[in-house]
Amino acid sequence: MADAARRTSLLRHPAAASLAVLVAGAAGAAYLYRTDPHEPGHLLPQCPFRLMTGLLCPACGGTRMVYDLMHGHFAQAWLDNRALLLVAPWALVLLGRWIVEGLRGRRWQPRLGGRAQVVVLFVAVAWTVTRNAV
Repeated sequence: MADAARRTSLLRHPAAASLAVLVAGAAGAAYLYRTDPHEPGHLLPQCPFRLMTGLLCPACGGTRMVYDLMHGHFAQAWLDNRALLLVAPWALVLLGRWIVEGLRGRRWQPRLGGRAQVVVLFVAVAWTVTRNAV
């Protein structure tokens, strides 16, 4: 019984979710490093938005961008998805902060105010329209 209680307490630890995301991301990155998304015949998922509409979503090209970054092809990564490339460092900082706060025993949830949500939505829609208009 004590073993089950310890497992439950570990799963409820503030760092559990962020570390699980880190491990899953590392596993995905390891697979992606060996799998070229520019070539057909891989197990990488396709964008559901693009499958349904034929249009590029704001994140389309993100998998190719990460692959190119991991292989040092910075110019190609820029061409894959410029907006996502500019946002990626911010997302990594948020993940890092989430992990650090969890390891300190604190739960951390970033808050995005109403105006910031409107800005994010506007930028995502503008980027989608711009990249599909060309």
